[in-house]
Amino acid sequence: MTNAASGTGTLDGRNPGIDLVRGASILLVVSHHMALRIPLAKTGLAGIVPLPLLRLFSWFGYEAVFLFFVVSGFLVTSHTIRRSGSLSMLDPRAFYARRLARIAPCLLALVAILSVLDLFGVPDYTITRTDQTLPRAIVSALAMHLNWYEGHTGYLPGSWDVLWSLSIEELFYLGFPALCLCLASIPRLRTSLFALLALSLPFALDALANAPEIWREKAYLPGLAAIATGVCAAVTVAGRPAPCPGIVNATGCFALLALLAVFLGENALWSLLGNMTMLVLTLGCALLLVAFQWGWGQHRLMHGTRWLRSCGFMSYEIYLTHMFVVFPLVGLFHLSGGDMRTGWLWFPPAFALSWLLGWATDRLVSTPANRQLRRWLQVGAPPRTPTKGIALWKPNRDA
Repeated sequence: MTNAASGTGTLDGRNPGIDLVRGASILLVVSHHMALRIPLAKTGLAGIVPLPLLRLFSWFGYEAVFLFFVVSGFLVTSHTIRRSGSLSMLDPRAFYARRLARIAPCLLALVAILSVLDLFGVPDYTITRTDQTLPRAIVSALAMHLNWYEGHTGYLPGSWDVLWSLSIEELFYLGFPALCLCLASIPRLRTSLFALLALSLPFALDALANAPEIWREKAYLPGLAAIATGVCAAVTVAGRPAPCPGIVNATGCFALLALLAVFLGENALWSLLGNMTMLVLTLGCALLLVAFQWGWGQHRLMHGTRWLRSCGFMSYEIYLTHMFVVFPLVGLFHLSGGDMRTGWLWFPPAFALSWLLGWATDRLVSTPANRQLRRWLQVGAPPRTPTKGIALWKPNRDA
């Protein structure tokens, strides 16, 4: 069997549904960053493709990141329970070591490359705001508060800006072991606290209504709430058998309808629910993950989706590196004359090249560095052997 820890290996043994969610999410992020510079509504697709679909591939990068948050909470919690037996028996040293091995190699490589590009004054990668400096941007990226730094100084160049979500995610996991162990003897209270945080999402967004736009997008609490939603979903299904097929199908279909309502009918939903719309998104995603955990659609999802699932498998690498594709392609688009009618033709190459760069990053940086760091930190290499039958997920580098 080929190495399942790389983007070219088999995806068998992984949960295809989770990889599909992440794959679709990363494509929406790439498409959003392309559409900000080549608006799809001004291309030849306008009037041919339904407006909701054009909007989906133009303006839903932010919502896609919240899907990543929910999936992250679900996967990390699920893997922790599988390894430790329960959250109350979590090993903090091993937990932090695995996070370091998974996150640090690509992050350090990205920051190093961006620093060199800034020092050479490369357009699109150079920090130009007078209240921002390269040393401070480096510190904010590595100390996981780049979202806070941007909230106070403004947007950094695109390849730096993508790190805002990583700052929120790693803040959550910094405190995750402490909360799990401090409340080890009262797990129901712990779960209730995660649930309260998850349900706080619309209230957090309401509280930010009068904040500057950049802080409304990058504030801590909404992202932490989305991650907590994934945690609650994982705790709910951990160690419990799947219910009857009728309940499984109803859960999957309901979750899918909730997500489609947000992605295809957000304007109508927003006028009706306001900031509760984002809670529909996160709860819908959590229910979909639960349905996938119970085996919903496993066989069907494996057919004809390998490329999209591979995007999900390498979503972290693609997310960190895709602006190295977006900026050159947009530059070539303008050099070619910038004909907006054919602007949509630049999107498929953006998807393909982003996948290719993510694959190279996975093969050359993520996988070898992850394995080596795990050996050095004595937490073991990511397992490679899939379980028998329809495995719901494969123990891997994701956690």
